[in-house]
Amino acid sequence: MSEEDRDREFRQMVDGFIDQANRYIETNPKENVGMALLYAASRFNAFVVASHAPSADKYDGDRKKAVEFFSSEYLRMLDENLDDYRQIYETDGETSR
Repeated sequence: MSEEDRDREFRQMVDGFIDQANRYIETNPKENVGMALLYAASRFNAFVVASHAPSADKYDGDRKKAVEFFSSEYLRMLDENLDDYRQIYETDGETSR
């Protein structure tokens, strides 16, 4: 699979999660949906880490590295998306209120 194909598949998965979140906000506060997504991501990523560790010792050894990795990736992605959403407030180079 090419890099382009992997990126397209990644974006489709992201869009699928966002589509589901958008359905949930029809009947739930968006803040609750956001927290549920965070919780689901943390739970799934804990599963990913555990699935790569053949023993409790390996799991314990990988834990700190995994927390650092997922934390830094989340912060990077959040910063990137906050930058994208910042454009909402800009019209013709001016900041609207």
